[in-house]
Amino acid sequence: MQKFSVPRGTSDILPDAIPLWEDVESKARKILKSYGYREIRTPVYEETALFKRSLGQASDVVNKQLLNVSASYGGIAEYLKDSDNVISGYSLRPEGTASVVRSYLENSFDKNEPLSKFFYIGPMFRGERPQKGRSRQFHQIGVEAIGPKSASPYLDAEVIALAVHLLGEFGVKKYNLKINSLGSEEYKKKFSQFLRTALNPYKSELCEDCQTRFERNIFRVLECKNESCRKVLEKSGVYLQSDLHLPLDQESLQYLNDVKRILEDLGIRSEVSRHLVRGLDYYTHTVFEITAEGLGSQDAVGAGGRYGGLVHELGGDAKTDYGAVGFALGIERILLASGATQPVPPAIDAFVIAMDEAGQKQAFKLVNDLRHAGISTDMNYSGGKIGSQMNRANKLNARFTLILGEEEMKSGSIAVKNMTNGAQENVELAGILAHLRKVL
Repeated sequence: MQKFSVPRGTSDILPDAIPLWEDVESKARKILKSYGYREIRTPVYEETALFKRSLGQASDVVNKQLLNVSASYGGIAEYLKDSDNVISGYSLRPEGTASVVRSYLENSFDKNEPLSKFFYIGPMFRGERPQKGRSRQFHQIGVEAIGPKSASPYLDAEVIALAVHLLGEFGVKKYNLKINSLGSEEYKKKFSQFLRTALNPYKSELCEDCQTRFERNIFRVLECKNESCRKVLEKSGVYLQSDLHLPLDQESLQYLNDVKRILEDLGIRSEVSRHLVRGLDYYTHTVFEITAEGLGSQDAVGAGGRYGGLVHELGGDAKTDYGAVGFALGIERILLASGATQPVPPAIDAFVIAMDEAGQKQAFKLVNDLRHAGISTDMNYSGGKIGSQMNRANKLNARFTLILGEEEMKSGSIAVKNMTNGAQENVELAGILAHLRKVL
């Protein structure tokens, strides 16, 4: 018979690991709600055009990593090939921002409230080359704060502080926060032209990826870790010591300094890195990245920034000045960076043991009654020797075992064994619920 394996680049989250994920998710929901963020759940796939427009045709995600799906109704496939020979139609979401902005506009939040604060928790999908900290299906916790005329260094600082707060609660203690400004759309255009002029004489010396980026998204060259590309950046004059040769306009620089100052007032240290540009096309002004130790080359646990222009790109009112800022944290990387270990399996309150077929019938009813009363209970449905059933109770970390033997059935009682200290007593079956409520 054919055997099946988990798809490459994905993994099963097994029951023993689920408590770790539940802990992260429950802490996240509690903190996010305290900051005024509301949960939103968008589809795991959207129209491919949504991602191509929002991420930019030149981004690596669009060109290499979108995972496409096709839907067929009545034998008619709902996808076509565009001029670039890229399948359009539907794609699994590679990130959460585009879907949230689409929902924000489609549901007219911009017309009904001055600032909408959303959070999401869920899987994302990219056609990555799998390695430590990078999978084809991964999970993110993200926030988006969107509203007309809502751009403010205080809101940017709040979003960054929120990311830091979450990481601290998750146990990620050693992290490094880098921030930067990409300036306005006008500055980005000047910046792009400056980079092309400076790097053009050295284009052949760039790595293969950066030669492609030169044409499609030249900003990504600044973040390349390839040694040859770093040398090109140094000798081309792009870098002036640790800064970029092309300075920010005064307004953008002031905004960046305000964000950094507000973070300092909150006791959050940050480093301005003019090399930080982020890989998605929609960012302007503030961008940031948080890295952590112990993750190898894929050391970013979270990143985000400001992207007001994206709301217009996806259909927002052209006359409205939208502000938008957000971030995403990777849950898998958080668990790696925090050093979280497999916890002791959660205890159940009671495990019911039946010694014969008559007891099995009574045990099954008792299990059902206790569960409805809010007491976590289980049993061995196929019966078996008392030793094997006790072993099962131990593996489930049961606090008490309830034993229905022949004598107990005759007397209308049940034996209750405390699995912590081994003490055992007989209790009237009719009073077992009250007894358990007392001792649990």
